[in-house]
Amino acid sequence: MPGLTLAEARRMLDAGLAEADKIGQPMNVAILDAGGHLVAFARQDGAIRASIDIAQRKAQTSILMEAPTAALMPLVQPGAELYGLEQTAGGMVVFGGGVPVHRDGEIVGAVGVSAGSAEQDVQVAEAAAAAIKA
Repeated sequence: MPGLTLAEARRMLDAGLAEADKIGQPMNVAILDAGGHLVAFARQDGAIRASIDIAQRKAQTSILMEAPTAALMPLVQPGAELYGLEQTAGGMVVFGGGVPVHRDGEIVGAVGVSAGSAEQDVQVAEAAAAAIKA
């Protein structure tokens, strides 16, 4: 199965940035391949610098866990089954904004978005991920 192409990554990046513009929240948007390697990235003017790394880690986490990062949040609370997960694999990020990208049922990459609220990050990441189907 072919991996995530640069053309697909750019289409996803553009869709994510357009969604960020639409909601008026500057974002960092990272597109990673299935191996967790950066394919495309943009930091919009005004997006906080700390979120450069966070966006990439959200995408990496969604690949490693094969799930959106927002789905992990309840599982990492004190006393929950995966408590402490974010301390593994070099520092996973388990709040919303990481979305795996699938083709034919297989993960081909992920989108990570950071700089807004978790809800805004998820909205932008989902818009970016949906662009692979376009």
